[in-house]
Amino acid sequence: MTTEFSGILAACVTPFTADGSEVDVEGINAQVEHIVSNGVNGLVPGGSTGEFTALSIDERKASNRAYVEAAAGRVPVVAGTGALSTAETIELSKDAEAAGADALMIVPPFYDTPSFDEVLGHFTAISEAVSLPIMFYNIPAATGLELTAEDLGRLGAETGITCYKDTGGDFPKFTEVHFCHADDIVALNGWDTLTFAALALGATAGVWGAASVIPALCSELYQALAVDENLPKARELWAKINPICVFLESHNYACAIKTGVELVGVPAGPTRAPIQPLADEYREELRGLLEAAGVTTIS
Repeated sequence: MTTEFSGILAACVTPFTADGSEVDVEGINAQVEHIVSNGVNGLVPGGSTGEFTALSIDERKASNRAYVEAAAGRVPVVAGTGALSTAETIELSKDAEAAGADALMIVPPFYDTPSFDEVLGHFTAISEAVSLPIMFYNIPAATGLELTAEDLGRLGAETGITCYKDTGGDFPKFTEVHFCHADDIVALNGWDTLTFAALALGATAGVWGAASVIPALCSELYQALAVDENLPKARELWAKINPICVFLESHNYACAIKTGVELVGVPAGPTRAPIQPLADEYREELRGLLEAAGVTTIS
């Protein structure tokens, strides 16, 4: 089974209640309305932006389910289900499939970095347990797993992986996969400040945390650059968006995104400890960047 993604897919936060103790389902509903109503093409809950490592298994299941329900079929939902063991990944993946997710985003096991053969076995076992297409979450800084372009092609050719979200920042490697291994795996951008370059290259989609904060600008950029091929307009938009992306990549990402969604009027509660709130000076810096891009913020 394959799913071809196009456009911008928002990397979504996990909203919490004010004390951070519970997943806030109403907050998820608000995030989805904010993102979908502004033209974004898909939702990716349960990833790094969603603080998945700070959630219990039950909370991860509940959050993914709530995002699927709130989307109500309007856009695809790619549920993050990666975990440290194959068994736990399969448990989360089966639950997401039962909930109606359209695909899975799975980060390989981290901390004890597996060999490539172990990675192949891991994803083969998952693809045999579920029927959903799998998006490989490539984030070597967190996993310690640095794959070659050929390795990524093999993942697509030999497992149930159909595409990968690249949060590695190695654009020459991304380009090689895009041109040399596209028959085996589709390269999707997941590095904010490379979004313009990836879309200009011809990437069909990107998973982008900023799309949870400034969804209208992100969807406008995709339309201008990838659909209309209006390079002057796309450059104008990117001049507004890029400083925001640079800021987001310069701080704890989940915290920066949660600060952003609060500033634009869809608060999602705190990040969970040990991640601390942004200092007031950085919060105001982000506000200034948003307002410079024409985005209205609240007090």
